[in-house]
Amino acid sequence: MINQSFVEATWANASTVLPLSIAIMAAILGFLTRGFAGIAMPGAVIFLSVSAALGLAGWIGIPFSTTTSITPTILLTLVIANCLHVLITVQQHLGAGNHKRVAAVRSIELNLMPIFLANVTTAFGFLMMNFSEVPPYRHLGTLVAIGTAVSFVLSVTLLPALLSLISMRPLRPGKSRFGMESFGEFVIRHKNVLLWVSIAVIVGLVSAVPRNELNDVLTHYFDEDTQIRQDSEFLDERLSGNSVIEYSIESGEPGGITDPAFLQDISAFAEWYRMQPETRHVFVISDTIRELNKQLQGGEADAYRIPETRDLASQLLLLYEMSLPLGLDVNNRINLSKSATRMTVTTQTLSSDALLELDARAKSWVVSNTQSFSEFQSSGFSLMFAHIGHRNIRAMITGTVIAFLGVSLILIFAFRSLRIGLVSLLSNFVPGFMAFGVWGLVVGEVGIALSVVMAMTIGIVVDDTVHFLSKYLHAKRELALDSQDAVRYAFRTVGRALYATTVILDAGFLFLGMSDFFPASQMGRLTSIMIMLALVVDFLFLPPLLMLIDRKRAG
Repeated sequence: MINQSFVEATWANASTVLPLSIAIMAAILGFLTRGFAGIAMPGAVIFLSVSAALGLAGWIGIPFSTTTSITPTILLTLVIANCLHVLITVQQHLGAGNHKRVAAVRSIELNLMPIFLANVTTAFGFLMMNFSEVPPYRHLGTLVAIGTAVSFVLSVTLLPALLSLISMRPLRPGKSRFGMESFGEFVIRHKNVLLWVSIAVIVGLVSAVPRNELNDVLTHYFDEDTQIRQDSEFLDERLSGNSVIEYSIESGEPGGITDPAFLQDISAFAEWYRMQPETRHVFVISDTIRELNKQLQGGEADAYRIPETRDLASQLLLLYEMSLPLGLDVNNRINLSKSATRMTVTTQTLSSDALLELDARAKSWVVSNTQSFSEFQSSGFSLMFAHIGHRNIRAMITGTVIAFLGVSLILIFAFRSLRIGLVSLLSNFVPGFMAFGVWGLVVGEVGIALSVVMAMTIGIVVDDTVHFLSKYLHAKRELALDSQDAVRYAFRTVGRALYATTVILDAGFLFLGMSDFFPASQMGRLTSIMIMLALVVDFLFLPPLLMLIDRKRAG
């Protein structure tokens, strides 16, 4: 049932979330670029990029799953971000009186390196998802990285070629009360206040990161309106639970499970589990032995106990085996050598942390209270799923650190400045921690899906910083402007494109938040928060920091 529900969630994403996100993003794109060309040209690049990524997935054998079904939506937002920078720069040059071909060439000259860096870091971040313990997330990272590479090539080749052949509405230069130039002046005028307020907010939000706790519940992966979620909650409330732990218990010798000491230990372990508030049912072979012993002694209540001798226990077990209907045996509870048995514990629906904590309590009890168990192991689908979450977080910490280091080296090398590279690191990595802080304050729970978000979004967040710093450094190095004028130039030339791409990216990931598949919706919501905070950091924290550093350097 769970597997079928995953399939249904996949088709729901493909048939509802994706078309709706395409329609809304097309409307936003048309509004921002003020014309049909601003929709049609990026649309061609998007179609070819998504088709290439999914086609290559088929060739290299990446399966289509519920997780990878969100690939088109993610690529849709990333490709639009590439196209918007080219489109808006073309419109700005058209507004300055340039011919459309000159405008297209000039747009590529200004945007080639920033777009290249943004795409390299984005692809690098998504490739770090290959550190995940969950194969579908590895597949998702690889697919998006492939699509990002294809979209970069098309954005700097096909898109400008198409733009040089059609007419577009120009963006006329001029100040408005709420335009980028006015906003830049506001940031420069209040740079000290903005810097210290930003630092206070950053520290406050980052301090809330530890409030997040791992809390994955498999049946909660589906929306409350879905049939599987309603059925599982009915089962949990009215019948047994949805979480199951299996225990394999070894006696250490053939036939050892009929040793009265071993049976007493198993029985005591089962009774301990029944006393736990989470437990709904325990199925263990010692209960069968005790019931047989009772029935063979006339059903007396005090005969419901473990036999005193090994021979009697063996005879009771043999009697039980011989009385089973044709085709049935006890091999699902006992191994062939009768040296080990299996105990099944069914609990109420538990989160990953709660299930692992219960299993840890059980193992601690066994170590302290049993002598006859030579080997003791826990397993089961629920427990396996709980362990995956913790292992995935540990693996993704490694992936995130490598992503941090890789992106850092790329930016330091690209900007040819250790100082600017380190500044970019701060503005790139702060939004991720801030977003997890916001999540800790508002939600407080993270699952497997969110463990990959930090590594995944590093490259996306870098996009804003790369474009702003590229324009800032161009103004200082090529135009010989001071730090304040360089900030003005950056806001004037790239500010509109940055908030436009943020609107597009936010809209795209917010649509993922509408998915009935909980990991996809969680990923979409947290990524949306992270992207919005990245723009806030790059507009309100980065410029004052740059001016402060350059002022101290000049002094």
